[in-house]
Amino acid sequence: MSGSIDHLPAGAIWASLPVPALLIDTANLIAAINPVAENFLNASQKSLLQQPVLDRLSIDAPMDEALDRVRRNQSALFINDVDVTTGERPPVQCNVQIAPLGDVRGLLLLLISPRELADRLGRVDAVRSAARSAIGMAEMLAHEIKNPLAGISGAAQLISENLNAEDRELADLIVEETRRIVKLLEQVEQFGNIRPPECRAVNIHDALDRARRSAVVGFAAKMQIIEDYDPSLPATFADADQLMQVFLNLIKNAAEASGKTGGTIRLRTFYDLALRLRRKDGQGSALPLQVEIIDDGPGIKPEIAESIFDPFVSGRENGTGLGLALVSKIISDHGGIISVDSVPGRTVFRVSLPVAPREAAQPAMEI
Repeated sequence: MSGSIDHLPAGAIWASLPVPALLIDTANLIAAINPVAENFLNASQKSLLQQPVLDRLSIDAPMDEALDRVRRNQSALFINDVDVTTGERPPVQCNVQIAPLGDVRGLLLLLISPRELADRLGRVDAVRSAARSAIGMAEMLAHEIKNPLAGISGAAQLISENLNAEDRELADLIVEETRRIVKLLEQVEQFGNIRPPECRAVNIHDALDRARRSAVVGFAAKMQIIEDYDPSLPATFADADQLMQVFLNLIKNAAEASGKTGGTIRLRTFYDLALRLRRKDGQGSALPLQVEIIDDGPGIKPEIAESIFDPFVSGRENGTGLGLALVSKIISDHGGIISVDSVPGRTVFRVSLPVAPREAAQPAMEI
């Protein structure tokens, strides 16, 4: 069988499968792979054809026995939660499915579903629901709390006029702290009033460059920023200013995580067809445009890693916990998702976005 399956009725479906898929012949050689599998194996279809599948793909399971069993019984086999690697990348925990192709005796379909992908998509709705609930409650409380705080601050200022120096210092502390709380409450109110995105075709690298240039003259002055871009990425459909704000917040978060001594931030972009988001109407939405902001800081504390995008959750002392919640809200409003993978010495925030529709105009971004 040749590497192309365009002659099959399911050829279009094969090319659009959102997970790595391989066809394996009777000698366990690779007969065809889909585009997502090319990305997963980091190799072209041409270089992989007629290669022993188990030489190019290491699966922590008795695969020879599994392939023989599927051929013998002509029934699908599922292998869950196994480590899969190509030898050139760290192992990825996956679910593996092997199924016979009834019309071609001995030919097998191998599907690889990274667990990370399923976990990321499964957390999206939970994060959005928690964010909406917390933000709504916070907005209501912010409005109610600001008025009595203003009264407390005014009273403290009046009292301080008749106090000695030592006591006046305490009264001034009351004024300073109430003002800090009012400022936080104003941020909460502003958080809930983000305007809907005005979307158009946007070059992701233009938005990243705007954020980078702003960062290096300010909070990221001591950081080394490395650009690792895929220049072939098509435009996304986004609000250019809001997208720039997202990247700026993530770069700031990375810089603050590294501390005063500085560190390295890597800005990486790439194309990944494996990621699709299922909407409430049941339709799938592809999110192939990937942006990663990677830092070499100490990592996120395990106890807050699962809720890092929730409002008022912060890994920093005196942090408001609104920065990443705002980022999550903006990305959600754009139909994308954001995730994080963190271990000491490496934290990766990944933003996944859709491609701009063909009919969208593509004016140059104003810098």
